[in-house]
Amino acid sequence: MVKVTIRSNEPFERALKRFKKKWEKAGILRDVRAKQHYLKPSLERKMAKQKPRKRS
Repeated sequence: MVKVTIRSNEPFERALKRFKKKWEKAGILRDVRAKQHYLKPSLERKMAKQKPRKRS
């Protein structure tokens, strides 16, 4: 769980920006997107093999 405490005399926008950075580093959005649809283990392995091919 990502927590950010607002410091004294700190604008809300700055605290929100810090929260967003921590949220991205934690990889929460990536996990949510990955778990949106179920993939069979065989399809996961197949996609993992194809991923390096797409990069080259």
